[in-house]
Amino acid sequence: MYSNTGYLHNTDIEIEDTAHPLSIASCGVYRLINQPMMPTLRPEGRRDHQLLYVSAGKAFFCLEGRLQEVNAGHMILYRPGESQQYYYYATDAPEVYWIHFSGFEASRILDKIGFLNNHVLSCGMSFHYPQLFRQIILELQLKRPCFEELLCFYLQQIFTKIHRNQLESSADKYRNVEDMEAAVHFFNEFFTKDISIELYARDQHMSVSWFIRSFKQYMGITPMQYITSIRINKAKELLKNTDYSIQEVGSLSGYDNPLYFSRIFHKQTGCSPSQYRREQP
Repeated sequence: MYSNTGYLHNTDIEIEDTAHPLSIASCGVYRLINQPMMPTLRPEGRRDHQLLYVSAGKAFFCLEGRLQEVNAGHMILYRPGESQQYYYYATDAPEVYWIHFSGFEASRILDKIGFLNNHVLSCGMSFHYPQLFRQIILELQLKRPCFEELLCFYLQQIFTKIHRNQLESSADKYRNVEDMEAAVHFFNEFFTKDISIELYARDQHMSVSWFIRSFKQYMGITPMQYITSIRINKAKELLKNTDYSIQEVGSLSGYDNPLYFSRIFHKQTGCSPSQYRREQP
């Protein structure tokens, strides 16, 4: 196992500092290489906060009574007094940074950046996180003049980056919803036209692959599958409620080629347009 650690008092002493806004007691990184498994069990928790960052591989954390798999790019928080139980397995190639801290501003800051109702936050794979953790480890090891101020400065940067990531993720999610709702509206209004998914995405300044993936996440089906469902539902309505010919129904549903219309209709419903019409009461 590879480890690199730094301690404020050269040993792992639990410090509950209520005199300062933030106070860092220890920081380190573990990387399993030959050791098959590394468990951490603290049934009573600790007196300070512990923040962990999975920078590679994955690890397993017991949170709120159940064991959760946490992949790289996530932060995990244990508050003072919370039972700690987590496991690293060499087969998962985990690399995990951790830091213990306290201070009268700690809880407020953690709530603000996204940990109010969460133990785990997705924060991405930025190289800045390991870099900042390593700076903290080095300052704890060297203890040069003003190192405690720098410790707080680096920890604040970690907090700020987490907060920015949460805000941007929320904004992106909101923008995604708006983009998908606009697409749904467009497809419902112009389903009789020859719609190109590629042209639509580019006209909206979105990459084609991102749009298809995002639309599927939002609607559960791809854009083309959604357009097809609109067209087939319209065809069913016309077949049931009008005397239009099969060719006319196809045209009014977005299919100019009657043979292609019949083939798609059969694929979607299991019967031909004519058979569907005959079976209607």
